[in-house]
Amino acid sequence: MTLADEVRIALDGKWRHVREQSRRELAEMDLAYDHDLGLDDARERTFAQLKQLVPTGVPAAGFTKDHGGTGDPGMAVTGIEMLAQFDLSLMVKAGVQWGLFGGAVENLGTEKHHALIPRIIDLDLVGCFAMTETGHGSDVQSLETTATYDPSTQEFVLSSPTPSSRKDYIGNAAKHATIAAVFAQLVTRGESHGVHCFLVPIRDEHGEDLPGVTTSDDGHKGGLGGVDNGRLMFHDVRIPRENLLNKYGQVDEGGAYSSPIDNTNRRFFTMLGTLIRGRVSVGGSASASAEVALSIAGRYALQRRQFGPADQEVLLADYRMHQRRLLPLIAKSYAYRFAQNQLVARMHRLQTADEVDAQLSRELESRAAGLKAAQTWHASHAIQESREMCGGAGYLAENRLTTLRGDVDVFTTFEGDNHVLFQLVAKELLTAYASEIGGLDPVGMARFVASTVTDVVKERTAASQLIQRLIDARPGKGDDDHDLLDRGTQLSLFEDREQHVIETAARRLQRAAKADDDEAFRIFNNAQDHVIRCGRVHVDRIVLEAFTAGIARCEDDEAADLLREVCTLFALVSIEDDLAWFMGHNRLSDTRAKTVTALVNDQLAKLRPHLLTLVEGLGVPEHTLNAAFLES
Repeated sequence: MTLADEVRIALDGKWRHVREQSRRELAEMDLAYDHDLGLDDARERTFAQLKQLVPTGVPAAGFTKDHGGTGDPGMAVTGIEMLAQFDLSLMVKAGVQWGLFGGAVENLGTEKHHALIPRIIDLDLVGCFAMTETGHGSDVQSLETTATYDPSTQEFVLSSPTPSSRKDYIGNAAKHATIAAVFAQLVTRGESHGVHCFLVPIRDEHGEDLPGVTTSDDGHKGGLGGVDNGRLMFHDVRIPRENLLNKYGQVDEGGAYSSPIDNTNRRFFTMLGTLIRGRVSVGGSASASAEVALSIAGRYALQRRQFGPADQEVLLADYRMHQRRLLPLIAKSYAYRFAQNQLVARMHRLQTADEVDAQLSRELESRAAGLKAAQTWHASHAIQESREMCGGAGYLAENRLTTLRGDVDVFTTFEGDNHVLFQLVAKELLTAYASEIGGLDPVGMARFVASTVTDVVKERTAASQLIQRLIDARPGKGDDDHDLLDRGTQLSLFEDREQHVIETAARRLQRAAKADDDEAFRIFNNAQDHVIRCGRVHVDRIVLEAFTAGIARCEDDEAADLLREVCTLFALVSIEDDLAWFMGHNRLSDTRAKTVTALVNDQLAKLRPHLLTLVEGLGVPEHTLNAAFLES
């Protein structure tokens, strides 16, 4: 095997077999986006492709054997992620059907609902996931759609009481879905019990709206032309009592409400936590799209020549500025893939365990939120930079980069706005994963942090012994002894920065403990950028640790050596990007800080000869890139 093969094997991780299967089977499906298709034709083409995925086993993998699936959540997420290498519209369509809609039925429903899962797997029952409203996206607890129980008929009556309560941006809702998993405020006996999920039929067998349901089309979007996003409104739509997905909340025939979780906030976050797979898939799929763009830009840099001495044009890849733009993004993609592999492995263990570990589940939710934010921002930046690195040719649709850019744009708001998600990560860090935790309202969060934070939890990767050993072995303890090429030094700097940022944020919020609501909000609002920074630096640390652990698992020495150089570039560029903090907080002296840029440039020179190997190591087959300028 070549060095690129060994690198790819290390990067593919535990579900390598799924990636290899996907590369073979998806390449045979002709998934290249056709820009000549109109909206309706593009959607029908994507839906036809969705049906071709059923025999691959990926849809069934996401459901337990007891419910008609094969019980391999790691395979399900990895399979969805691989779709993103070929077509993000197909990835989103699959994620909506089997991840979001199917996941809601399995994780929030009970036995009578689970009987639907074989039909969901086979696309005999096509659904949508109706959570987001025009007026409420990230703030799910404030959704306005209501589901009011009528004991005289033993039915729930669903209503959209305001224009802002319209379900919006819902994948599958414009055309293909016949049923929706609708999130609404459950009201019975005049009392609201918070957001619950209901199965609501929306279309008949002829595709016509059912009585009381009004569907409409979101039309053209910035991308994802193959996904039929739409809107839903409900006017006194009646559904049987049994259509409440009742694992976490039940209403009896007379209208009495009961739940195994008494606390409304805890019940709500427990329900959302069971749907974690969607957030994991969004981050991984965004990273996959970035890998495609960087594969295109990397290969282009190895064939395109510009300027040079004595009438000899020089490859783009040989220009230092081009290396500066390209190689750090490739290094970051490697880092995020190792972090994604680790996240999926954790998710798989938790979702296949006999008993749910609440602490580990909370940690998984926090990590998934932070990585999703970091990965989707990276994807948007990497694809845009790739487009620019390919000049005017990159702007032609036939070279795919503009399609990728438009398709991935919305991923930064899928599963929650990224700033809100980093705030969620910070909330968990600042409260040390406390058992009772409120929502994301600023006043409640500030006061809860003020009353609970004592010491910050250092939640490390599974390779904690390796990480600690490297930190302990770092040369010197003073700044002047910092060897910035030493992994232990890098890990220590990242860990120290996170600890300091979290501790200082906690101290700022503690002033809200005795303040009135207005003052508590002001305190939180003034510290919000600091709070979000907690999430950012936490993710930086866990990604570096995941990269380090991934290298340790690499079985080929030459590949491991190359990965170490890539990891060093990732760490150095991360330090360079935040150099003002490290200097301003006396973690690096002026003298040491001045060496960072030179070290980065040295690292670029080391990796330039391996550019093609690193591109091939990402595992995007050249014949599937579908960029015309690489074929000429």
